[in-house]
Amino acid sequence: MALRIRLQRLGRRHRPLYRLVVAEALARRDGRFVENLGDYNPSPRGQERRLLVRLDRVDHWIGVGALPTDTVRSLIREARSAAASGA
Repeated sequence: MALRIRLQRLGRRHRPLYRLVVAEALARRDGRFVENLGDYNPSPRGQERRLLVRLDRVDHWIGVGALPTDTVRSLIREARSAAASGA
């Protein structure tokens, strides 16, 4: 069972929201997933947060062998830098 950390699309038309999930590589984009790792809002409004990632769980799944997609890898890097700066 090959696991991937990838984005699952939510929201409505022209207002996407994404969920970072661990899913099997052959599962559909918006189908079954193993665990929810966070949220990503590409266009937040007002006080909405742009990115929320549970880095401890991401580290666990990467340690177990899950591979993040390129987009998720960049989001994880952004979350780590925000956590390091205290934002």
